[in-house]
Amino acid sequence: MSVDHLHALLGLPAVDFQSGSDGGPRPAADAAAWRVSIDAYEDETTWEEEFDAFLAEVDPAGVRALIIGQWGESYEETSSYPIGLVIAAAGRLTSLEAVFVGDLTMEEAEISWIEQSDVTELLGAFPALVELGVRGGSELVFPATRHERLKALTIETGGLPREVVRGVVDSELPSLERLDLWLGVSAYGGDAHVADLAPLLSGTRFPALHHLGLRNSEIQNEIAAALAPAPLVARLRTLDLSCGTLGDEGAAALLEGQPLTHLDVLDLHHHFLTEPMERRVAQALEPHGVRVDLSERCEPWDGRGAAGRYVTVAE
Repeated sequence: MSVDHLHALLGLPAVDFQSGSDGGPRPAADAAAWRVSIDAYEDETTWEEEFDAFLAEVDPAGVRALIIGQWGESYEETSSYPIGLVIAAAGRLTSLEAVFVGDLTMEEAEISWIEQSDVTELLGAFPALVELGVRGGSELVFPATRHERLKALTIETGGLPREVVRGVVDSELPSLERLDLWLGVSAYGGDAHVADLAPLLSGTRFPALHHLGLRNSEIQNEIAAALAPAPLVARLRTLDLSCGTLGDEGAAALLEGQPLTHLDVLDLHHHFLTEPMERRVAQALEPHGVRVDLSERCEPWDGRGAAGRYVTVAE
């Protein structure tokens, strides 16, 4: 399954910037999440040229949200290229609150072909940033960092490297409210273990966190079992374990652990639960007002049981 272009960022509708566009009036600079992108196969314009045009045609001081789309042949050139240009313009992008790096669809590049880089450089350059999103795990670097204002961090991958997971959970992000990690599969670089999540699950990190997504993982059952007694869970409002290989064993571990009736949402869509376990989960939580998403029940490939389970996004 592919991922789509972003429809919004920071609650603002995504709008494609086109240099010299005669497609009618543009929205105000602060009324859109601006996507700057080129067609690597048809455009003669470089991403730098398009970004320069963006800064000239849209008031950069008013821009609140920026989406970095295709910047060239992204499987060959890392995101350090567009990130460096955005950082160089930091003195002009004085209202920037949100950045998403790598908003590419499957037709532009498979998620595991998107060459990323050290995305924490954006956090250093923009102390007012409240939202950071990244798509693609290849060459992704995220050393432990401190940022006072970041509220939402999303990393979408078909395989999230262990060192990135460790860097995220070791970071000091006192304002972080929402964390979504697509852990992926080992075949595409997702080599993190449950032990790498221990500082996060202990509840000693990220004091403001109320939404946790540990998604799209081939170790979804192990994650569920680790969450069952985890101190962090008691202060969550939403828990997202969707898009992975969750089966009855993982769901049972969740139900047999600490109470989950305080949650607003438990998202388990794209799962491998049997119908009796689906009913058990729903009956345990829904009467308490928990909205449980049990959509997209999957069957293993070729009748191979647990070995045939698959995540939503890999390559």
